[in-house]
Amino acid sequence: MARKKILLVDDEKDFIDIITAVLEKGGYEVVAAYNLDGARKQAARERPSLVILDVMMESPTAGFEVARWLRSEEQLKTIPVIMLTAVNQKFPFNFDKDDIWLPVDVFLEKPVKPEQLLAEVKKAVGQGEASRK
Repeated sequence: MARKKILLVDDEKDFIDIITAVLEKGGYEVVAAYNLDGARKQAARERPSLVILDVMMESPTAGFEVARWLRSEEQLKTIPVIMLTAVNQKFPFNFDKDDIWLPVDVFLEKPVKPEQLLAEVKKAVGQGEASRK
């Protein structure tokens, strides 16, 4: 059985390295992007089973832009998205799931425990395309 591919998007290389190690230990293949443009290119090229996405990258809202772009692309809109971010530490706000402003499946705050992240990843890739149609 092929390993599920996860696109991990964050502008902090150390964070990418740590989360990649956690995900690979969990049996997943990981590809990385470090900004909005890289996320778009990798998502279109790789067609991952899941996207894990930070918010604050080259702009304070880059992650929101990526999430909305994913949902607007016919071939990518069914990919589950986990937003994993520290945005609430900088801009305290109630980031409830919202199909327009925040079209993600799960919102997690950094720091996240590896077991919590893996549990959410497992749920998200288990749902996959069928849950978004």
